[in-house]
Amino acid sequence: MQANEGKALETSVDGTSYARIPLRTRVVMPDDDLDAVITEYAKDAVQPGDLLFVTEKIVAITQGRSYRLDEITPRKLALFLSKYVTRTPYGIGLGMPETMEMALRECGTPRILFAAAVSAVTKAFGRKGDFYRIAGDKARAIDGPTKHTIPPYNQAVVLGPKDPDGVAARLKGLLGGQVEVAVVDINDLGGNILGSTLDKAGEARLVKILGDNPLGQGLESTPLGIVRAV
Repeated sequence: MQANEGKALETSVDGTSYARIPLRTRVVMPDDDLDAVITEYAKDAVQPGDLLFVTEKIVAITQGRSYRLDEITPRKLALFLSKYVTRTPYGIGLGMPETMEMALRECGTPRILFAAAVSAVTKAFGRKGDFYRIAGDKARAIDGPTKHTIPPYNQAVVLGPKDPDGVAARLKGLLGGQVEVAVVDINDLGGNILGSTLDKAGEARLVKILGDNPLGQGLESTPLGIVRAV
């Protein structure tokens, strides 16, 4: 068991220590089958009682939800709205016209406009985060390229996965039913559980366990990981 560079292998949550074991894979491509990837890299690595966490990006990629930048023509509204999104080193979010365009398509123009309007007002009073609270998980899960993104996804926008709860349930069955599974969206600013075989308390605990983003943010090529009680 080895942690990614700059990351701790173990963490303690509510008095229990957990190992977070990254699983390195090849670069997953749109024509890959997710079940085959999980079988190849995770099936022999997990033990009964483990939790396998899968990044939302490889789920979405294998669902055909990755789009090259040159396939996306942003409308004027996307150009305008993207100028007002705060960019971070950990993810461009909707701060580029192409990702904002995909948010308009995914979430609907009225919802994005309402989220932008509310956010503009509440930001003036020092409150942050209302845009994504209103726009929802579909908007939050959209990934744009950063300087750390592995090719070919440094020239692509990846949407959130479809039916992440269903994906998690299917993968649990694939792994023999004795391993819990979660589809996660995590970065160095925090994380969300998009779908899982856990209850709500288990999901809340998993967010804490993965709070320091043990998979890393860019070139590690570890889109899967195992949580194991120590």
